[in-house]
Amino acid sequence: MDGFIATETVVVELLLVVSLVALGVRRLRRLRLPYTVALVIAGLMITASQPLQLRVTPELILALLVPPLVFEAALQISFDSLRRDLAGILLLAVPGVILSTLIVGLLVSRLAPLALPLAMVFGALISATDPVSVVALFRALGAPRRLALLVEGESLLNDGTAIVTFSIVLAAALTGSLNLVQGALDFLRVAAGGAAVGFALGWVTARVIGQVDDHLIETTLTTVLAFGSYLLAEYFHVSGVLAVVVAGLVAGNLGPLGMSPTTRIVLFNFWEYAAFLANSLVFLLIGLQIDIPTLLGSWQAVLAAIVAVLVARALTVYGLGWATRWLPEPIPLRWQHVQNWGGLRGAIGLALALSLPAALGPGVETVRVMAYGVVLFSLLVQSTTMGPLLHRLKIVAPDPAQIEYQTRHARLVAFRAAATHLERMQRDGLISAHAWELVRPELVERAGDLGVKVRELLQGNPAMADAELADARRELGRAQRSALLGLRRDGVISDEVYATLIAEVDSGLSDHTEELDESGVEG
Repeated sequence: MDGFIATETVVVELLLVVSLVALGVRRLRRLRLPYTVALVIAGLMITASQPLQLRVTPELILALLVPPLVFEAALQISFDSLRRDLAGILLLAVPGVILSTLIVGLLVSRLAPLALPLAMVFGALISATDPVSVVALFRALGAPRRLALLVEGESLLNDGTAIVTFSIVLAAALTGSLNLVQGALDFLRVAAGGAAVGFALGWVTARVIGQVDDHLIETTLTTVLAFGSYLLAEYFHVSGVLAVVVAGLVAGNLGPLGMSPTTRIVLFNFWEYAAFLANSLVFLLIGLQIDIPTLLGSWQAVLAAIVAVLVARALTVYGLGWATRWLPEPIPLRWQHVQNWGGLRGAIGLALALSLPAALGPGVETVRVMAYGVVLFSLLVQSTTMGPLLHRLKIVAPDPAQIEYQTRHARLVAFRAAATHLERMQRDGLISAHAWELVRPELVERAGDLGVKVRELLQGNPAMADAELADARRELGRAQRSALLGLRRDGVISDEVYATLIAEVDSGLSDHTEELDESGVEG
């Protein structure tokens, strides 16, 4: 019992740290510090001041924290978008991972004091990318959706590929022999088996959801699907991560067809929170696990690992990117620069490094330190410089019309706030009625002029007007839901009436969203 209480205490403490870091990042938005980077820094500071007795296992990351991250990301990807760029994504997710493993292994065996088999193990475990902070930055800056899909899609698929490759290379390092034909067959069996498990469970779950009209049950079924697909695939010795990816894709594309508007909103809100929680704990744990003095003591090996990973990433991205020119939609060179620098390393590499057996020999600890060093470099350097790179490449050039609208709208809001403040002061007797009567006509005229300027800009830009209308309707729906929740909480309406009215609100909100999607406007 005491052990359980101690574990619960640590979890609560970590969640408190996560909340405080999130609040700090929101307060310091102008610094544009990625939230994940802030968590890593917080973990490093905690470890430096008072190390926690926290044992992080690969099972904790792979079986508990990775499934919600992968499932939520896959849930958001449509088959149509994925199909268009599937060839380009698969190039980096399959051949790219294998090439990266070979290049990193060969370079590290030359640059660091590691034997070739152990260097290949390092190359395999560090080949999976983790672009969580980069994709979040894409959304914040308004980067093209296709670019975000290329980066996120590669990460989703190469996680499974990297784990399969790692298993094969690790077995070869332990036995001292590698049968290429058998290795290729094992690769296909594990990858295809994981995808088959995910597809089967995703399809069954989507069919069941179509027959149920209860958002709590449907959300629970997707939770079972996310974790159950991983566990079942691992039970059959196939790729659990690929099973979760495919299950998420199937559930995200077939499941909503049979869902009510209420369920869709609850479901995606739940998985957004689950992914936020898992992502926060992963990056906080990365910071807590990294020992800065140990990294500094092995700086030569860490530097060799960073150089090897950067070189391998560049050769892989530009080499395979050149091959995409024969695809229907080639990947622009500017986007390849982003893919190259956006190949961050994170949770998967950390989990695989922690899973290394002692039987590999004395170099195991060096491999772990090198993995920690690469992860830390990618998060603290690559992640924080991605914004300037996007601007320098003019991929997220500011929209003059949007800036002008924000300027005019902000002036109107600020002026109305000031006018309301003066009116309140007059009612409280802090300003005389005579002064208020003199100032009031000026305020009305000024507010009218500012309102006309905002309307003129919106009338000249229909897409911007539709986007603002979508925001207004979403806020209307949220306000209605909040009011109904208060009525139910106060006992004014029953649960049955509440469910009926909530469904009406969500249905109207969903209809408006679909209309905007069909017209090509992003809400």
